[in-house]
Amino acid sequence: MNDLVGRFPRTLVSAQREDLTREFEERLRDSGTLAFRVAFSVLRHREDAEDVAQESLGKAYRSFAKLRDPERFRAWLVRMTWRMALDRRRGDRRRSTREQAAIELVSGASETSHAERERAEHLWAAIDSLPEKLRLVIVLSSIEGHDTREVASLLQIPEGTVRSRLFLARKALAEKLQCLATR
Repeated sequence: MNDLVGRFPRTLVSAQREDLTREFEERLRDSGTLAFRVAFSVLRHREDAEDVAQESLGKAYRSFAKLRDPERFRAWLVRMTWRMALDRRRGDRRRSTREQAAIELVSGASETSHAERERAEHLWAAIDSLPEKLRLVIVLSSIEGHDTREVASLLQIPEGTVRSRLFLARKALAEKLQCLATR
């Protein structure tokens, strides 16, 4: 009898873990490369974005059992990846030297004009200077291509709030880029 009692809990836990693993894999299939795209939108460096995406997926896997509403997996993954990418960017002081090296590499291998590269640098500098809540909405909407409803769902905020933040972000970007153009 003790032998049966000893085996029962292990098989139950094992079956639950397999079910959670299967559900996590299904959710991950639906999300595709979401973690990488979010990390890349913050870091703009492929290797760093891949590292952060991998870390966030590992953390998501380990914490999936604690997720209260699995239907909000995408929003949870976006927020987690966004925070981890910001942490990486804050802690990585060498980022600027890698970006400079990448710009030099692109200038040698690409036909992109100096003015186009400079405009892109100004745009990203303006986006980086936005408050986090505006930056996240503008990146998900304008750069990642999500519509207002999808952004609202990912961030778990009302659509009206998304529209308001998009308006404020675009207005702030226009002002910042206008100042740069007049220099």
